Amino acid sequence: MDVQNPSAPPRAQSAPADNPTRTRRHGGGISHDNTRHTTRFVVIGNHLVQHKELSLLAIGLSCHLQSLPTGAGADIKSLAARFPEGPTRIAAALRELEAHGYLRRERHRTETGRIVTRTVSCNQPRHRREAADTGCPPAKRTPPPPRRTEPKALPAVPRPSSTAPALLQTALDLLADLRRRDARLLLSATDTAHLVPGVAAWLERDVAPGAVRDALTAGLPDEPLRRPAALLAHRLADRLPPPPPFRTPSAAVPPPRHPLQNCEGCDRGFRAPAPESRCRDCRTTTGDAPPGTSPGHVPSPAR
Repeated sequence: MDVQNPSAPPRAQSAPADNPTRTRRHGGGISHDNTRHTTRFVVIGNHLVQHKELSLLAIGLSCHLQSLPTGAGADIKSLAARFPEGPTRIAAALRELEAHGYLRRERHRTETGRIVTRTVSCNQPRHRREAADTGCPPAKRTPPPPRRTEPKALPAVPRPSSTAPALLQTALDLLADLRRRDARLLLSATDTAHLVPGVAAWLERDVAPGAVRDALTAGLPDEPLRRPAALLAHRLADRLPPPPPFRTPSAAVPPPRHPLQNCEGCDRGFRAPAPESRCRDCRTTTGDAPPGTSPGHVPSPAR
């Protein structure tokens, strides 16, 4: 029969699986000697200090940040100068706190236009950007000034030497008809007014409207045209033909003026090429009427 040794210590019982921090020996573990704080203290929730996923460095850093007064330096450089862990480990701990909602970093524009980063420490984890009833003061966001995006100006087009209304109207009709050739060439009124002088410059160089149309529409790319007016303006300037060769205008030849003479039949003055010696009336009477005139026709007297 076995005899129990009264001096042997009892068998240590295993700690419950749901509480791994509990000591394995009865009577051991941590105890608290607390004194109630009345000044210079901060309330830290157990959800932070007993967090199962945060590292010990992140938990301690969050406690330090929650104890800082508003406006104190909380950037990596300031924290690395305060603690011995160094900027790499501090930056990793800040990322942990940001991922679990204990920290937010927001960018703000000051009144002078400078962009600054503001670190917001939260005593309750929040995964959304808004800070409602979390102990964090709401961030004052300065809306960015609206940006006006002006469209890029169209390329310059040639200018005609003549501003005749008929020439400009022909150019306008040609541009308005381009959409029948290609639906992508539907132009606005502003774009058309910009292109009209360029087309007129082609027309006054003796280029037929059909040739101008072919020069503007031939070989267009297959993809959609982002700014068809810019493409047309470029072609009008890049492919402008030279002026036509100079031609001396031929002088108009006036009709011949025959000498005045007296009719041998009636002695009336008339004009006729030599060797005609009778007026029209006398030639009609004697049957010498000019071709296309009947013998009975009596023309009006020559003046």
